[in-house]
Amino acid sequence: MSMISADRLSVGYDGIPVEKDLSFSINRGDYLCIVGENGSGKTTLMKTLLGLIPPVSGRVVFEAEGPGNKGIGYLPQQTIVQRDFPASVTEIVLSGCQGKSGLRPFYNKEEKALARANMEKMGILQLKDRSYRELSGGQQQRVLLARALCATKNLLLLDEPVSGLDPKVTMEMYDLIRKLNDEGITIIMITHDIQVATMYASHILHLGAKQFFGTTDEYLSSKAGKFFMLRQKGGVMI
Repeated sequence: MSMISADRLSVGYDGIPVEKDLSFSINRGDYLCIVGENGSGKTTLMKTLLGLIPPVSGRVVFEAEGPGNKGIGYLPQQTIVQRDFPASVTEIVLSGCQGKSGLRPFYNKEEKALARANMEKMGILQLKDRSYRELSGGQQQRVLLARALCATKNLLLLDEPVSGLDPKVTMEMYDLIRKLNDEGITIIMITHDIQVATMYASHILHLGAKQFFGTTDEYLSSKAGKFFMLRQKGGVMI
């Protein structure tokens, strides 16, 4: 059974769809990239998968014994205000355990150990006492990825995780995400960079006028894939 499946799903706001009739399935260990033109509904779809907004129509189904919404690690696009958040690295990473702590007003020993392990995995343990607002963009993204890992062992949803980063830090972040996928974590990532998507992803979901879902190889030979790659390269469709 699929980890997540969508059946004739339409997403949008106030009953008005941005994207219609999406059907796809994601298995454990997949690396899905969501691509498409600006305004095609990529972030809206991700928020629907997270349960933050309801579907306009259709449905999203999580496997019966799967993570559910509480077992999803989420890395959203950052705003300027969020980048200036006055908390320590440890406090932010620990906040990813809130779904586990319930009504407890404190974090237990296991949760603190998990936060430390994820900071070490992301290479930021030496920053644990630093203020988040003082970090570089790449360091902040590692902090948020460590936070997301505290919420899940199964599934990460990433919305443009390299936005605003320089090329070197961007590739380091993509390599980190690939390693997490190699360790068995299912990845669903929004990206505007189709070349990166086809380099790392096992599957592509293309939103917009030329809708597509399938493996990366299938996408590269599809009309949607060829058209979008030509547009990104500045080519002209004949």
